[in-house]
Amino acid sequence: MKVVVVAGIPGSGSTTVLKKALENLEYLHVNYGDVMLEIAQKMDLVEDRDSMRKLSPTLQKEVQKKAAKSIREKSEETNIIVDTHCTIKTPLGFLPGLPKWVLDELQPDRFILIEADGDEILMRRISDTSRTRDMERLKDINLHQEMNRAVSMAYAALTGATVKIIENHNDGLDESVEDMIKTLE
Repeated sequence: MKVVVVAGIPGSGSTTVLKKALENLEYLHVNYGDVMLEIAQKMDLVEDRDSMRKLSPTLQKEVQKKAAKSIREKSEETNIIVDTHCTIKTPLGFLPGLPKWVLDELQPDRFILIEADGDEILMRRISDTSRTRDMERLKDINLHQEMNRAVSMAYAALTGATVKIIENHNDGLDESVEDMIKTLE
């Protein structure tokens, strides 16, 4: 069975496209962070998601590996879509969302990046009052998408996976969903 990673920067609409596409696909939707939290709780390391980032790097790495292994094992029974981040923007720079030790365990078959124009993302973030996001300039949004593209290709080089970019423009959700469905059938 397949392991497909779907990612997009905040405001790209990746969650919206993914949820809508899954209405017509037979894939198990797995959020990587949720799997990590479940494992850390079983190990009695944390009580909630906010405590995860306070774990030592060694423990975080162990939990990441176990999460990837768990997801890979589930893929023996069904196709899996892993909802995660290719990169994480921090005040000190970008972090890979899927370090090598995760890729070694996860062995994804495909990466799908959901993208939109930077100005579309900016306006979506401004108009989304349900979330609290750091305000970024257009050039920062574009850089983040460029970093996702670059790291996705690096991930592909390490795993032999393919990378597909699906554009999710305003008033184009149906086309984006259709593109994702075609890519995953």
